[in-house]
Amino acid sequence: MVTALDVDTNRLMESVANKLKAMKLEKPAFVGLVKTGSQKDRPPEQADFWYVRCASIMRHAYVRGAVGTNRLRRHYGGRKIRGVRPEHHRPSGGSTIRKAMQQLEKAGLLAKQKTGGRKLTAKGQALLDKAAKEVARTQE
Repeated sequence: MVTALDVDTNRLMESVANKLKAMKLEKPAFVGLVKTGSQKDRPPEQADFWYVRCASIMRHAYVRGAVGTNRLRRHYGGRKIRGVRPEHHRPSGGSTIRKAMQQLEKAGLLAKQKTGGRKLTAKGQALLDKAAKEVARTQE
């Protein structure tokens, strides 16, 4: 059986993003207008950035288990260019991550845990595995 760990990540993200778009996940109005973190110079230029980010959060939860906003902020963060001073890592903004997790939770793909963070549900895992199976079939 093919899992989300066995296929190319970029193709998997593309496939899952298309599935999430078909599910009509609600996209906040500010997405595409604001930067995703203090380390960025501009807002994202991808038209379907929101769905790709949601797919990435789902895959991250698939690989790591329970994930919270702070862990994902560190994951999506990057180098802050500070002129002539040394560069430092800055966490990404938490709002887009939090809203994405809330939308995925509303769709039944993620669920809150008592110990903190959110975990992928059986429905979310099935969606990722189904997309991985399709990607594996097209790679052959």
